[in-house]
Amino acid sequence: MQVILLEKVERLGIIGDVVDVKLGFARNFLLPQKKALRATEANLEYFKAKKTEIEANNQKLKNEAEKFASKISQVSLVLTRQASDSGFLFGSVRPSDIVEGLAEQGYKISKGQVRIASPIKAIGTYQVGIVLHPEVAVNISVRIMTAQEQNVVQEPEEEE
Repeated sequence: MQVILLEKVERLGIIGDVVDVKLGFARNFLLPQKKALRATEANLEYFKAKKTEIEANNQKLKNEAEKFASKISQVSLVLTRQASDSGFLFGSVRPSDIVEGLAEQGYKISKGQVRIASPIKAIGTYQVGIVLHPEVAVNISVRIMTAQEQNVVQEPEEEE
């Protein structure tokens, strides 16, 4: 099925590209999310007429995402989890855990925006990607520690 992209889609194309995609991908993702239109004559004419408006709206959203990216890139998230003596977590850190941690700090994002390169299954510091716009992505630092480590870190502050 051929579609006209209304925004940049990762590994597919940019605004205005006419691309071939599988029917299910178009019907279940691109069309309902309003990321694309079917490539018909009427839609091609509609896109040509609205192209500047669509690009201006995309640029506005990109600018807002860049402002938010400058704020969120400074965030260092600390999550406390239970772990074995060897440092392996009982479970793993999921995108929803990152979203909850950021929400506690006042940053609202969705699970779909979090990109974890490989499963986080041990204590340590990791870089996690946050996609704010198809053209704007930022990495934040996520530190996973145990409750015992957190108590050790907090004790010097309490003495002061």
